[in-house]
Amino acid sequence: MGMQFIDLKTQQQKIRGRIQARIDAVLDHGQYIMGPEMVELEECLCEYLDVGHTLGVSSGTDALLIALMALDIGPGDEVITVPYTWISTAEVIALLGATPVFVDIEPGTWNMNPDLVRDAITEKTKAIMPVGIYGQTSNMSAINRIAEEAGNLPVIEDAAQSFGSLHHGKKSGALSGIGSTSFFPSKPLGGYGDGGAIFTDDDELAEKMRWIRLHGQERKHFHPIIGINGRLDTLQAAIVLTKLEIFDEEIKLRQEIADRYAAGLAESGLTLPVLGEGNTSVYAQYTVLSDDRDALQKKLSDDGIPSVPYYAVPLHLQPAFENLGHKKGDFPVTEDVSGRCLSLPMSPYVTEADQEAIAKSILG
Repeated sequence: MGMQFIDLKTQQQKIRGRIQARIDAVLDHGQYIMGPEMVELEECLCEYLDVGHTLGVSSGTDALLIALMALDIGPGDEVITVPYTWISTAEVIALLGATPVFVDIEPGTWNMNPDLVRDAITEKTKAIMPVGIYGQTSNMSAINRIAEEAGNLPVIEDAAQSFGSLHHGKKSGALSGIGSTSFFPSKPLGGYGDGGAIFTDDDELAEKMRWIRLHGQERKHFHPIIGINGRLDTLQAAIVLTKLEIFDEEIKLRQEIADRYAAGLAESGLTLPVLGEGNTSVYAQYTVLSDDRDALQKKLSDDGIPSVPYYAVPLHLQPAFENLGHKKGDFPVTEDVSGRCLSLPMSPYVTEADQEAIAKSILG
């Protein structure tokens, strides 16, 4: 087998016995949806993040959707986010009939530029949704401050890629009124299928989101609001619980691998990842910028090295958002990054030999 872009097999071999024991326990009790392992996972994540409430949900996308629904966001409302992200971030806004309002990203961190957020706020703005791209958070301190000055606008942190990282000592997912993450298999804390979680300290919001997660049900056969089928499978909760046991260890390994990449590629001429002030990263991806991405990707491929240009077409240029009326040039930093970005193999189990081969291919 050649080099893996994301090596999930080595991790599974390491904890296969523990995962199997967790799965067997679920098979034995037979509570396959929102079973005791989901409750245990919610409790563990509350402790991990030091938040009051965690809700296990069916996907990272549904985590964002449920958060927006709990805030009663709908037609005529605007939600500020970024065009350099996976489509689900803006998709959930549009699904509710609201309008995604894009602001450009910072040239260094490739995350939401707080300096542009204030000017994007209008009387229709109902929330701000920053994204923690590639493993580190946006400048949540600045964004929260702007939201507070604008009348305590809700901030929903999309921590699908940054979960486990720190911003001024506080963990991603717990940096605003509502945080969310994804348990998609490729994420730093991923399951073996879809899943996600929502985090908040707000008791009323938490209760409402629990109703929404279960078809708007407050109690059996009583549905005061419209909801969705947003429940987390117990098997996925069991798998994530097992992976949570080694999560901090794997974050450290990811950071060591990123340090080796930085040293090995220092003379490559590529633009390497930059950490924002007060940030750490879990390096969900190790992404570089190249002035000739296609040639670099072909060279790597010829040498048996996989790579992926994530978000090569930014959201404001996607056909799904043509109705917003954007054109090329509207978000120059996003377009520059999306045109030059290339993610290299990254997981806690990338070997030094693999990294030497990657550096040799790039520098050769």
